[in-house]
Amino acid sequence: MRVEDSLSGLERRVLKLLEGEMGEEELLEKGIKDIELNRALSWLESKGLIKVRRVVREVVKLTELGKKYVEEGLPEKRFLSALAQKGEMDPKSVMRCALLDAREFSAAMGRLKEKGMIEVKRNKVRITEKGKKYLRRESVEERFLRELEKGPRRMKKGMEELLRRGIIAKEVVVKRYVRLTKLGKRVVKRLREDVIEQITPEVIRKGLWKEKRIRAYDIKAKVPKRFFGKPQPYLSFLNEVKEKLIALGFKEMQGPLVELSFWNCDALFMPQDHPARGIHDIYYVKRPKYGKVDEELLERVAEAYEKGVGGSKGWGYKFSKKESRRLILRSQNTALSARTLAGDVEIPGKYFAIARVFRPDVVDRTHLPEFNQVEGIVLGEGLNFRHLLGMLKLFAEEIAGTERFRFDTGYFPFTEPSVELVGYKKGFGWVELGGAGILRPEVTKPFGIDVPVLAWGLGIDRLFMMKHKIDDIRKLFSYDLGWLRCQP
Repeated sequence: MRVEDSLSGLERRVLKLLEGEMGEEELLEKGIKDIELNRALSWLESKGLIKVRRVVREVVKLTELGKKYVEEGLPEKRFLSALAQKGEMDPKSVMRCALLDAREFSAAMGRLKEKGMIEVKRNKVRITEKGKKYLRRESVEERFLRELEKGPRRMKKGMEELLRRGIIAKEVVVKRYVRLTKLGKRVVKRLREDVIEQITPEVIRKGLWKEKRIRAYDIKAKVPKRFFGKPQPYLSFLNEVKEKLIALGFKEMQGPLVELSFWNCDALFMPQDHPARGIHDIYYVKRPKYGKVDEELLERVAEAYEKGVGGSKGWGYKFSKKESRRLILRSQNTALSARTLAGDVEIPGKYFAIARVFRPDVVDRTHLPEFNQVEGIVLGEGLNFRHLLGMLKLFAEEIAGTERFRFDTGYFPFTEPSVELVGYKKGFGWVELGGAGILRPEVTKPFGIDVPVLAWGLGIDRLFMMKHKIDDIRKLFSYDLGWLRCQP
């Protein structure tokens, strides 16, 4: 296909108009609209048919204030005109007669006084001879404004004061000059008039396509990018993780954002008067302060705290039922696991949750006061620590996309043994991804669970950041369309 076969009617028209080097103003005078010319020049330049020379220069133009002064006169001229008509006047009268606002009056009076064009005595202002001479002739500033009224001009000596006062402003202007390339000259000679731009019912009905050449499609032509609607990247990732877990046989757990301290902490054997409670800083609800807990279940958990279960000694202190009824914002998804174990749970069974949690924190590139966690439990006969490590390995490789991973010793009040999953990815280094362990009997026995329960919780925000090489957690919830459009 030859290049001229795919040229649009607009491109052919511009090519025929070009004689030597022409400025864009000359082309516009030929009847081509500005937007059409820009489009045609862009297309023709990309095809190598024209050479565009761009001349960049700085000019000055009138601001809105400058246009006002062209029409009404400069404040200092209006000030002097009022004095010339009335003689001596007090400042307020000058301001009123010259139709000046407070800012204009103050600036004009200071400027005229400094140049000796007015005198001020006993709160009276009068014009001097120097001021009368200035009033009778056109000032340099007025001449500049008259010139700029016709259009932007190059900056001249003496315009600095007008620029400082905001009467004029600088502007960068790009002038384009166009000429045909060698290829363009050859193409112009081969251009045909009998080209069908668009196939219409009339063209088909009359058989015009048999007599004329149909414009070819240029499949290499540069076209504007189109951005179509798609799921938000992070939400899409959360749904992808959810689908993978469901495919592995997990059932989804759900629960309230405003949680009881009982489910968030006490049901998980986190002591009420121990520093371990400080592992999860908590938002407490101001009103209402307390909620309701099943009394029978509360008694069993209190007994595990005070006396222990299954051979343990418990924490050995008086359990506060009032503290257990405190309402808080959920600080960990393990609260959902506790609710599930206390309910109609299946044995064997696999459960998961992807949900929001809240902890007081400073907002920066790695921390937010609310974030997502993916949490899960697996319960059944014969499960052991090796099964748990195998599950964490799957998460590190399939969900986080880590290059390497390792298991570190961990501590959580509600699991024993406990482990932390740490993953490595180039550009991030080693990053803690989450924690896991086997739930202690003090957690499971009060719920009537007598089989091993594997529990795990991962910071899914960090998993997404590692997989997509994002270094700022705030981008996960960004409204930046540029960033969102670049995400897969």
